[in-house]
Amino acid sequence: MNLRLIMLLGAVLLVFVAVFGLQKLQSEGLNDFLDNMPIPAVSVSVAEVEPMNWANYLAAVGSARAVNGTQLTTQSAGLVTEIRFNSGDQVKKGQILLLLDDDTDRSELQALVAAAELARADHERISRLFDQGSVSKADLDRAKAQADQTRGQLASQQSRVSLKTVRAPFDGTLGIRLVNVGEYLAPGTAVVSVQQLDPIYVDFNLPEQQLSQVHLGQTIEAGFDAWPDQQFEGTVTAIEPAIDRGTRNFRVQATLRNGDQRIRPGMFSRVALDLGSADDVLAVPQTAISYNPYGNAVFVVVEKEEGEGLIVKRRFVRTGRTVGDFVAVVEGLSAGERVATSGLLRLSNDSAVEISDELPLEPSLAPTPNNS
Repeated sequence: MNLRLIMLLGAVLLVFVAVFGLQKLQSEGLNDFLDNMPIPAVSVSVAEVEPMNWANYLAAVGSARAVNGTQLTTQSAGLVTEIRFNSGDQVKKGQILLLLDDDTDRSELQALVAAAELARADHERISRLFDQGSVSKADLDRAKAQADQTRGQLASQQSRVSLKTVRAPFDGTLGIRLVNVGEYLAPGTAVVSVQQLDPIYVDFNLPEQQLSQVHLGQTIEAGFDAWPDQQFEGTVTAIEPAIDRGTRNFRVQATLRNGDQRIRPGMFSRVALDLGSADDVLAVPQTAISYNPYGNAVFVVVEKEEGEGLIVKRRFVRTGRTVGDFVAVVEGLSAGERVATSGLLRLSNDSAVEISDELPLEPSLAPTPNNS
C-alpha cells in the first residue's frame, strides 16, 4: 500500500511539473514574440519646407469708430409737436429734426421784444436830453442799464426758444427714432443717434516696443467679419502720444474711405499695418509644429539607413510669425526637407511612417473658412 501511494504521488507531481513547464515555455515564447514584433508604420501626411516671401506688417485688432457720432437729446422739456425725419435718413448740418411746443416761450419772447424796444427808445430819448443838459448823468446811466438788461433778457429768452428745436449737428446718417409726436420729453431725453460714416476711423492698439515702426501716412488693411472676402485700405492719421501704463500699449488711429457705408461704428476689425518691406522665410504648415513647454518641435521624414522605408526624426525648431495656415521657422530646418503634418500624437523619435494616400488639406496664406 505504501509503495502504491508513493508511486501515485510521484505521478501527480510529474504531471504538475509538466503543466507548469509548458506554461512557462508558452509565456516566454509569447513575450519574445511581442518584444520582437515589428511596429506597424504610422500613416502621416507630409509637407515640404518652403521658401516664401512674406510682406512685413504688424497685426492688431481694432474697432471702427465714427468721425462724428452722437446720441441727440433734448436740452429743454416740452411736448413733441412735429418730427421732421425718418429713421435712417441722411441729414445735413443744421437741418431741423424735431420741434417741441414753444407757444408759451414765444409769448414771453414777444413781450420781451416789446420791452427791449421800449427800453432802447427810452435810452435814446434820455441820451438826447442829457446832451441838452436837461437830465442828470444818473438818469442816463439808469436808462442805459435798463436797455442793457432788457436786451439780455431778450437774448436769454431767444435761447430758450431755440432749445425747443432739435437740429442735426453735422452731416450724417440717422439711426432709429426713439420718440413720438405728442410725447412729453424731459431734458436729456434721447431722440435719435446720428453718425458720420464717411470717412470712418479704425482704432487699434500696438505694444510700446513697436512705436518706432509706426508713423503717420502708413498704409493699413482692415478686414471685417461682415465682409470676409474684402479688405479695406486706409492710412494712419493719428498716433496717441502717451503709452497706457496698465497695458504698455499705445493707440493708433487710421482713416478709411467708406462711401458705400459698409463699415459701421463698433465693428470688430483685424488690422495689418504695412511696414513697407518683405521678409524671406522658410515656412511649414502650422499643423507640423508640436508645441511643448520645453520647446517647439517637428518630425522630419527621412529614409531608413538600413533599408527601404521611412522614419521620422524629432527636431526642435525656433518659430517666427504666422501668416494664414503657415508658420515661419527661424532655425532648425532647411528648404526642401519634409515634415509630418498629421498624426503627430502617435509619433516618437525613429517611428516608422508611411505617407498617406489621402489628399491632405491644402494650407493657405489667406484662409477663408466656411463657417456656415
